[in-house]
Amino acid sequence: MQLILDRKLRAGAPLPTEAELMGALGVSRNSVREALKALQALDIVEIRHGYGTYVGQASLTPLVDGLTFRTLAAQQGDDGGALALGDILQVREVLEEGLIRRVAGVLSDAELDRLEGVVTRMEEAGRAGLPFPELDREFHELMYASLGNALVPQLLGAFWTVYRRVAGVQGWTDDPTPDVTVRRHRDIVVALRARDIEGAQRAMAVHFRGIEARAAQESRGVG
Repeated sequence: MQLILDRKLRAGAPLPTEAELMGALGVSRNSVREALKALQALDIVEIRHGYGTYVGQASLTPLVDGLTFRTLAAQQGDDGGALALGDILQVREVLEEGLIRRVAGVLSDAELDRLEGVVTRMEEAGRAGLPFPELDREFHELMYASLGNALVPQLLGAFWTVYRRVAGVQGWTDDPTPDVTVRRHRDIVVALRARDIEGAQRAMAVHFRGIEARAAQESRGVG
């Protein structure tokens, strides 16, 4: 890792060959290969068989995989996996309640119109009996786009993916109450349009209480 940083190698840049790494680091070929495997697991390097080794994207994929495994493992425990999944939802809730305070006073009318458009598409999908998890994800990521913080959508996407993976493995329903989900998202937009920071934060809290309640119900087999 230090060699990548020292040489200022960017994502997609080729790494030195194994022989070059052995000489530069003063270690054996086996040590180089073990190190590359470890870094590959972290998405820090990408090994393209037959082509070479390159600097990876350093994505949050290892985090997502680890959290998914931890949550599914907890599902097998006698005390219920809802607590483990609830931990993840709680972290996301704290993150979004803080972020919404930052954007509540700065979102433009055009950005609010786009959020309203997503809610309308949610409503149309619900009326047609179609699930709309991707629209839900789009809503939350769009809401914070104006912050210009690249880590925010990555973190939100990571937590969203973990939830969807766990729900898929457990066979949970997409959303037993789509009309309620639509209304809660619309309440967030209404508060944001009114520049009501406290109201927007409350609406977000209510939204997450609904997600947590659904997760708890599904974990007990209640539809």
